[in-house]
Amino acid sequence: MERLFRSFKTEWLPSTGYMTAREAQRDISYYLMHRYNWIRAHQFNHGLAPAVAEEKLNVVSGMG
Repeated sequence: MERLFRSFKTEWLPSTGYMTAREAQRDISYYLMHRYNWIRAHQFNHGLAPAVAEEKLNVVSGMG
């Protein structure tokens, strides 16, 4: 979790912050559910995003 928040703060969080809670919620949700899970490469997963790595495991294990 700590790495996730560090990545979010350094890669995504605007330096000026957010004007409204709704704007923050929309932006943070996008980062977590789209960018972090599907796009951002992770060294632990050999350069794959978490959701992509999980899909590959599901295919190999017969779950997907």
